[in-house]
Amino acid sequence: MFKILTLNNISVAGLDRLPRDKYEIASEIVHPDAILLRSYKMHDMEIPDTLKAVARAGAGVNNVPVEKMTGMGIPVFNTPGANANAVKELVVAALLMSSRNLTQAWDYARNLEGSDATIAKAVEEGKKKYVGTELPGKTLGVIGLGAIGGRIANAVIALGMRVIGYDPTVTIQHAWNLSSEVQRALSFEELLSESDYITFHVPLVDATRNMLNAERIRHMKQNAIVLNFARGGIVDDAAVIEALDEGKLYAYINDFPTNVNKDHSRIVALPHLGASTLEAEENCAVMVADQIRDYLENGNITNSVNFPEMKMPRAGASRIAISNSNVPNMVGQITSVLASSGINIVDMLNKSRGDIAYNLLDLGTGADKDIADKIGQIEGVLAVRIV
Repeated sequence: MFKILTLNNISVAGLDRLPRDKYEIASEIVHPDAILLRSYKMHDMEIPDTLKAVARAGAGVNNVPVEKMTGMGIPVFNTPGANANAVKELVVAALLMSSRNLTQAWDYARNLEGSDATIAKAVEEGKKKYVGTELPGKTLGVIGLGAIGGRIANAVIALGMRVIGYDPTVTIQHAWNLSSEVQRALSFEELLSESDYITFHVPLVDATRNMLNAERIRHMKQNAIVLNFARGGIVDDAAVIEALDEGKLYAYINDFPTNVNKDHSRIVALPHLGASTLEAEENCAVMVADQIRDYLENGNITNSVNFPEMKMPRAGASRIAISNSNVPNMVGQITSVLASSGINIVDMLNKSRGDIAYNLLDLGTGADKDIADKIGQIEGVLAVRIV
């Protein structure tokens, strides 16, 4: 029986993928095999010594101590693309909100007072303050052309916009999904100089923190609009506000309210709605549950942010999964332990990612705790599991 600790509410559609005859799932479990979460911050959490995997029902893993998990031989899973349509729709909505001044106009209308005749007169007098622009012919710059950025690029082309994208690490798979009309920027500055709107779809890491700052804003078009539905911290809010006050930028729509940005008249700050749809929550939960089940039952790894992708069909009488530091002669030492115990290897797969390596070994005979303990004593081995 596998024990699953949920640190947030996880959609029933996902939990139903874990059969109750094999899985115990609760928000209070003392010795979990795996943790499922959404936004819960794990950084100050004491990690149970029984933990084998962490899975986030979402794309970003800033709330998970990934480096610590890697050092313990624990893969961290996420669900890239599961919420892509939800974010795409919200970004398209933000384009329309910012272009047509919808939130400011709504705020004006809902604060009108007096008789209907008085309100009608005020509407006709006031509407000229909210004259907007249309999207066709305008240029959207998309920073990050992964599952979300690619969908947005394709969607706004259908609205008549020109799209220029910047992503030096775009994968072949994501490139195949892009419309041929998406143009490539050779640098971030080139994208900024050509775009009427820019939208960010990159993770928050050291290289992307304050990616849009005061210096780069100078490269932008007059009255450009900034959208950030990726992560707070990618845009330097103070620099954007200064540019708004100076009239350099026209509007800033983001999903991450702070005391700095939430009250500005040219900023719309939403309460992190990017993936907040029933469909996205279900998609994320189903994907993450399937990944956890395949890992716990078969040792296979799909969509891990710190471990290599690994999938091997079952063969032999038993399977061992081993996480170890990515250093020379680890495979040799592991196979020597098995050979000295008279155990034949039917099939095996070894892959590495950065400082971590992962091995699946199917054996001709059953493996037991004694074999696992011997392998676990090899210097550099982080975790051993009989699957």
